[in-house]
Amino acid sequence: MPTQQDPRLPLGRIRLRWKPASRAGWDVTAHLGLATPEVLLASWPAAPADWPRLVHPTLHEVTGLCAALAVATVALDLSNRLAEV
Repeated sequence: MPTQQDPRLPLGRIRLRWKPASRAGWDVTAHLGLATPEVLLASWPAAPADWPRLVHPTLHEVTGLCAALAVATVALDLSNRLAEV
């Protein structure tokens, strides 16, 4: 859930949050903004110090999926409008 510090994520956006892990490394979480409340996309507890290399492929895939869904949504809206004409 968004907090006072973290406003609601726009549709299709990803928020990363990281904080030092209790033992070593970083606790990293990713949230995805959807039409419904944002959802926890992924969590990497105690990720190593080079966590961006661990997290990047996953977020890259999700970003691509969001872009594909956006194009499909626009195409579906256009199709529905053309069907009404």
